[in-house]
Amino acid sequence: MQHRTVDELMTRKVVRVRPDTPFKEIVRELAENDVTAVPVVARDGRVVGVVSEADLMRKAADQPDPFGRPLVPNLEAWERAKAEGARAEELMSAPPVCARPEWNVVETARLMSVQGVKRLPVVDETDRLVGIISRADILRVFLREDTAIREEIHRDLLQKTLGLTPSAVTAEVSEGQVSLTGTVEARSMIPVIERLCRSVDGVVAVHERLAYTDDDTGGRFPAP
Repeated sequence: MQHRTVDELMTRKVVRVRPDTPFKEIVRELAENDVTAVPVVARDGRVVGVVSEADLMRKAADQPDPFGRPLVPNLEAWERAKAEGARAEELMSAPPVCARPEWNVVETARLMSVQGVKRLPVVDETDRLVGIISRADILRVFLREDTAIREEIHRDLLQKTLGLTPSAVTAEVSEGQVSLTGTVEARSMIPVIERLCRSVDGVVAVHERLAYTDDDTGGRFPAP
């Protein structure tokens, strides 16, 4: 049982700019390629930053009002520096937050959430750009066919990992929702099975109706 990796999901053809790329050319690259951010890549291939629409919008926000009204809100010093920037190296967010090809979707999604970003440049061990992964790429795991999810649960989880016979527990999958039925020997196995099923890529929810022959929990679980 393994989560899909960044290498399996990332886009390998990446729109990029150089540190000396002018402001207008960056805007053009975003518009023509229908993306909202681009990595800034040095001549040796290393990613040195990322320029997003949010970075570029600071220039628009800093434009003088035609009627002389004060700017609201006032930009902080670092925001004003970006607003006055004319090249990628002056506009970019740095150092860049990057992913590695061997990372799985769970740790990548967590990093995106913590950092509040929509995509991550993917770099090798020398920090050279090899791809880019977005929220949309990660969400593709939820497009897995129900039959593929069911097969993984039965083969890799129930049989190989837990050593259950094919007739002990049955998993039915519909629209990513897993329904577990059957009987296990120990009651303590039920939350373990449920937790493992939730960890399978593409699973949206797990519903279990499992019976047990031996209550080995010492009353730690409420009665069904």
